[in-house]
Amino acid sequence: MIPQFDDYKKKWALTSDDVIKPGLTAIEEALALVGNPERTLQIVHLAGTNGKGSTLTFLESIAQEHGLKVGKFMSPCILNVHDQIQVMQQPISALEMDRVFQQMKDAGLSGKLTDFELLTVAAFLHFVHCDVDIALIEAGMGGLLDSTNVVQPIVSIIPSIALEHTKFLGPTIESIAQHKAGIIKQHRPVVIGDLPCEAKNIIEREANAKQAPVLELNKQFHIVRRHDHENYKNDNLDVHITNLTRHMKGPHQANNMALAITAFLEVATALNVAINVASIRHGIEMASILGRFEEVLPYIIFDGAHNPASAEKLVETVHQAFPNESITFVVGILGDKDVKGVLQYLEQISETFYFVDFDNPRAMSAQDMLALCHAPQKAILQNTIPFLQQQSEKKCRTIVTGSLYLLTEVRGSLLDGSGHR
Repeated sequence: MIPQFDDYKKKWALTSDDVIKPGLTAIEEALALVGNPERTLQIVHLAGTNGKGSTLTFLESIAQEHGLKVGKFMSPCILNVHDQIQVMQQPISALEMDRVFQQMKDAGLSGKLTDFELLTVAAFLHFVHCDVDIALIEAGMGGLLDSTNVVQPIVSIIPSIALEHTKFLGPTIESIAQHKAGIIKQHRPVVIGDLPCEAKNIIEREANAKQAPVLELNKQFHIVRRHDHENYKNDNLDVHITNLTRHMKGPHQANNMALAITAFLEVATALNVAINVASIRHGIEMASILGRFEEVLPYIIFDGAHNPASAEKLVETVHQAFPNESITFVVGILGDKDVKGVLQYLEQISETFYFVDFDNPRAMSAQDMLALCHAPQKAILQNTIPFLQQQSEKKCRTIVTGSLYLLTEVRGSLLDGSGHR
């Protein structure tokens, strides 16, 4: 369920299904009814298991520093449906959402789409209304059959591939890679991160079939790490950018940064934008994202590590940022995730875990998570907000992690001063 989305559906008497239906036929027909707004947009398309949001954020910041008007469509939401569709980092307003809903209702889209498909159409319409220079579009699930895969992007980006959504994407890295490779388009470059060999082989095969150049991290471009900064080198284009500093923590964010810079170089060429090294540096420095190793209160960190791959990155980041510190975890995860795999990574750096129930029909119960945990100190947490406030006051490093839906719920109560979940 997308918070506040149903309010607009009810207001405009426009129905859509709260289910996942992979495939492009329905959205292609719907987009034709509203004039195919996606065809008038300049687009960057992102798919991957982890790193999409961070890469998008770096790219957004760099593009804005170059004077481009940037729209972005991402999921899931942080607070509510409005922040999934943004222009220049401003969520779509209620008035603007009403405008696109009226347009979709007048076009006869009621009953034709799923919730995510309908929201995808709304994003395209809003970006056209705002006359954005570039739209950054994040795939919701997979790529090949995701509703966002109706676009012809300037460049596609695949930061990472790991096991996820196996019910829909298949049980192997190869099957998942096949879905991610679906975003590669004819003659359009694809920027890829550090992928497993079996995934990279599939990406390269698909790219070769479509004559799409592959720009690979640590091959065509790479990051040189220094003590207090990083340097970007793109031997393909003979571009070297020194003295990059970023606030988004973790060694994996250096890779996401490199992907974003590489993609921007392609965007700049396509849009005839002069590359400004100082603007790239400032864009990297200013980039930040909610729920990615974010300090919400002193000593309280939010991070949406919801699968083993992202949990591994979280552990690496903790080692780097807080060496030798005692860590407490507060965890809530959706039941269709590899919860056991996530906990196995987190248990490497902490002996203290608290599990919480949160308002999502797919959430695993706190009791079931507790049973999967092997930490010596573990419990179910009933009053999350007072606990986090106390942890902050006591200067106890605490990481709230798992589902972004959990982070959304806790954030709302924590920041409005409420004492209860």
